[in-house]
Amino acid sequence: MSEFKTSDEGLLQVSSLDAGYGDLQILSDVDMNVDDGEYVTIVGPNGAGKSTMMKSVFGLTAYMAGSIEFRGSEIHGKNPESIIHLGLSYVPQNENIFESLTVRENLEMGAYILDAVPDEQIQAVYDRFPILEDRSEQEAGTMSGGQRQMLAMGRALMLDPDLLMLDEPSAGLAPDLVDEMFDRIDRINDAGTAVLMVEQNAKEALSRCDRGYVLVNGENRYMDSGDTLLGDEQVRQDFLGG
Repeated sequence: MSEFKTSDEGLLQVSSLDAGYGDLQILSDVDMNVDDGEYVTIVGPNGAGKSTMMKSVFGLTAYMAGSIEFRGSEIHGKNPESIIHLGLSYVPQNENIFESLTVRENLEMGAYILDAVPDEQIQAVYDRFPILEDRSEQEAGTMSGGQRQMLAMGRALMLDPDLLMLDEPSAGLAPDLVDEMFDRIDRINDAGTAVLMVEQNAKEALSRCDRGYVLVNGENRYMDSGDTLLGDEQVRQDFLGG
């Protein structure tokens, strides 16, 4: 397994991060980095701190120590709105759409920091997720789980971010929709958007990503290419079900 080193240059660079909620520390001395256009997955057992890691980058936890840099600028202490302006979007696992708004209104909310919502950006999202254009006037709360997840990702892409962070994008999806969801994430990455993803379906996620991190008890345990982690017997036995 690789040593935990962050690159000298990159899109997102997390170094020696301690973070949690209130006085409760969840992450301890965590290192992680994502380079331009890279696809990185975080896996690990329940309670390992995976979602806390994502929320910490997006300014939603209590920062305790360490560094979080985006394009070389320190972002810890910034609020989510300020972070969005820098080119980073985050899709949480739950409550990631406005159920009472239509599909189009949800997409418009994704560009709320702009003075005007560019029609070409909405069309770009529709081109990526055609079902959203078909359902543009449908109330989001009446959509299926897969359609909701596509809407959440589409809204996060409205500002054409440099880094898209996804927390458990396949959670709650019917088995026949999981591969389709991963295929869509692959295409987002292939188009040039870097992806940082927490995923419960560890084997599938690692088979698709460039690099993976395994978190255990809020600490780095392993980091390597997705294929290398999949091929490591200890990782498979301890975290991937053999």
